[in-house]
Amino acid sequence: MRDSFNEINITPLTDIFLVLLIIMMVIAPMLDQQGLNLAVPEIVNAEQIKNDSKIMNISVSADNSIIYDEQEINLLSLDKFFKDNAKNYPDGLLIQADDDSEHGTIVKIMDSARNSGITSISLSRS
Repeated sequence: MRDSFNEINITPLTDIFLVLLIIMMVIAPMLDQQGLNLAVPEIVNAEQIKNDSKIMNISVSADNSIIYDEQEINLLSLDKFFKDNAKNYPDGLLIQADDDSEHGTIVKIMDSARNSGITSISLSRS
């Protein structure tokens, strides 16, 4: 009679785990290089920001409407708006967002601003 098979050979399983470990060790340092470059903001009074005319102020309300100078801006025309006005505000953009506004709207504003050449973007709660 044939002997029964009582043991499992784990050598191939160990080889697979070692290969996966090596792959993870090679890839892990590359994952830290992705992300946003963020600068720690300074403490500034709101009056100082509002009185400085070189910063573009945009507000995002609770219903995700984008307001600049008491006029509502359509999300689709945001790229054109930033391209037209970016040169007038060399110090950057201040987004004043309501607590109930959606994150996606703010990200779309930031993307449009960066695409038009605005490099300094600040975010504030209104």
